[in-house]
Amino acid sequence: MTQPHAAARDDALHRAATRKALTHLLPLLCLAYFMAFVDRTNVGLAKTQLEADVGIGAAAYGLGAGIFFLSYALLEVPSNLIMHRVGPRAWITRIAITWGVLTACMALVQGDLSFYAIRFLLGAAEAGLFPALMYIITVWFAQSQRATMVGLLYMAVCLGLAIGSPLGGALMEMGGTGGMHGWQWMFLLEGGFTVLVGLAVWRWLPNKPSEARWLTADEAAVLEARARVATAPDHPTLRGNVKVAFGRPFILALATVYFANQIASVAIQYNFPSIVESIDITRPFLIGLVSGSVGIAALLGVIAIPAVQRRVRNEVAVIIWCSLGTAASAVAYVLTTAPVARILLIDLAMFFLIGVLPLYWSVAQQRMQGLMAAAGLAFINTIGLMGGFIGPYLYGWSEAASGAAASAWIVLVGSSLLGVALIPLLHTTVRREDRTATDRTGHDETATAGSPT
Repeated sequence: MTQPHAAARDDALHRAATRKALTHLLPLLCLAYFMAFVDRTNVGLAKTQLEADVGIGAAAYGLGAGIFFLSYALLEVPSNLIMHRVGPRAWITRIAITWGVLTACMALVQGDLSFYAIRFLLGAAEAGLFPALMYIITVWFAQSQRATMVGLLYMAVCLGLAIGSPLGGALMEMGGTGGMHGWQWMFLLEGGFTVLVGLAVWRWLPNKPSEARWLTADEAAVLEARARVATAPDHPTLRGNVKVAFGRPFILALATVYFANQIASVAIQYNFPSIVESIDITRPFLIGLVSGSVGIAALLGVIAIPAVQRRVRNEVAVIIWCSLGTAASAVAYVLTTAPVARILLIDLAMFFLIGVLPLYWSVAQQRMQGLMAAAGLAFINTIGLMGGFIGPYLYGWSEAASGAAASAWIVLVGSSLLGVALIPLLHTTVRREDRTATDRTGHDETATAGSPT
């Protein structure tokens, strides 16, 4: 067979194998991430009821909402290193079952201390889930496909916001049934379903293409070959390679930009239901329904922004515009008092904040593989999660200190402007990393990163 014919055959084989991977893997991964997002954020629907029923005030709520991210961040890297050793199938199963059980335990909250304790344990249980999902993408999909795959995975986040909030609100309508509060039913039922999701992961998720019974040997081989990036450094152990995994300048810059993004994004996610309630919407289902609008906006973002990047072919430039858009939305929110306008501006901010995330991970994935990817992706997420801790805490503290939820938006303005200020650093360090990789290998695979599949 001539070389052009062999290449065409391999391309056709890779397309067929990728379609199979999409069909078999993405629904399961999206379901797991959907439940993770629902379980961690629907506490926002219970904010007012937790204060009324068990005395958890705004500042205590902000600390409890954010403390989830503290334990999550502390255990992120160790969790992903264990995942690399035992395989994604066993480790994601463990993660889902333990976080499902702890979500159900949220029904037992009796005050500030029990709220803090369960939220801390919930973060510890879920630690490593997202970077494990990112790692799976590096094992199964070629670099030119990864921004699209991450965008598809982030649709689970959007659906978690768009569907999870109305669903949680509907479950809270069960208040009084069996002598339980509505928020107790919400946590109990959502946690039980998450345990079932964990069992589904054990049943249907293969660790790598060669273990998938629904792929031929040739399909598995071409997936694994195309997933490798020649310019990305890879080492079998962390010993002697800590700087490669954690200390490359572009990793530190990207992690810091992600940190600023998460301060704003997570603060909105955990406080939007109470903002909706403040405009005289009182029924839990209606609060959840209106709160779900941010999910629709985020869904539009993860569809539109990666599509713009594929056309522009410059991830950092698109990240700059998204950062500016977020900052402008936050400033406009502070300057307006019209309730509908404020809801729409929050939606616009989430369009940028969530829609840009696939680009962050595409920048990272095209420069990592193997153990270095498992460690580096977890490290970036760890730094971002610290923003997830700080955002709700500062928002709750500002709200409690001023007595007005709107004043807390200065936190979001500040974090958005920080993200804008950090973009030149990201641009410089990414260019330096690519020059180093090209000098080391003689390849320039990053030049095609982000191209359409």
